[in-house]
Amino acid sequence: MNTDIRYIFLDLGGTFRVIDEDPAYLASARAKIAGLCGVETENPSQWFEEVINKRYDKYREWALKFMCEAPEEILWTRWLAYDMDPARIRENAAELTYQYRQTKGRRTVVKGGAETVKELFARGYTLGIISDLVGRREVDEWLDADGLRPYFKTVQQSSITYIRKPGPAIYYYALEEVGAQPENCCYVGDNLNRDIVGAKAVAFGMTVAVQYNRNKALKLTEENMPDGKIYTFPQLLDIFPQRGKVDAGKLIAPDDGQ
Repeated sequence: MNTDIRYIFLDLGGTFRVIDEDPAYLASARAKIAGLCGVETENPSQWFEEVINKRYDKYREWALKFMCEAPEEILWTRWLAYDMDPARIRENAAELTYQYRQTKGRRTVVKGGAETVKELFARGYTLGIISDLVGRREVDEWLDADGLRPYFKTVQQSSITYIRKPGPAIYYYALEEVGAQPENCCYVGDNLNRDIVGAKAVAFGMTVAVQYNRNKALKLTEENMPDGKIYTFPQLLDIFPQRGKVDAGKLIAPDDGQ
């Protein structure tokens, strides 16, 4: 493990953002998908669960197997709405993907997340995002709406690169854009078998697992064992007091029972 860390890359879902599963919000997005697909149904939520969600499960198996994200048009014409009007589906593919993301819930930054990112930036760290997700629109809108774009020098999304973690290439894109060497980088994520494995494959100098209690039942190996374990996002400030200096004594945060 290298303690000369100058760059910190973040995962999004489960790490920097969490989901509010508001039933009305979910139902609205499902109804919009039915309308965009030209499907007339008295129960859009049931149709969504029985058709679109089941098909997405198959797509996800393929995506994880090949560490690949499909372009939006292909996602819908091949996987999710292959038996519907192809011209309509192609025309609406971007909006369909955006609404699909909303069917999972309203995404918000974790408690203390924005303040933590701003403080890490102020302490001299170069920050970036490396995240798996479908759709090109949502993350850009969120970064602008929350005023967080200036704090991230690179934003790598599998929906843009078509490469998913733990595939090393998406990490290399981030390194190239910020001009970093992997030994001076830390990756922060919540999924040991994707986030940590991928960062280690690229020889990042450090890996930190957030929400570590979620992984207690997971078998730890040399490939997925993080260097640091924290339970809340703001605990990153204990590890990184200033750029290039790591408080190794804070890498294993006490289990606060969350």
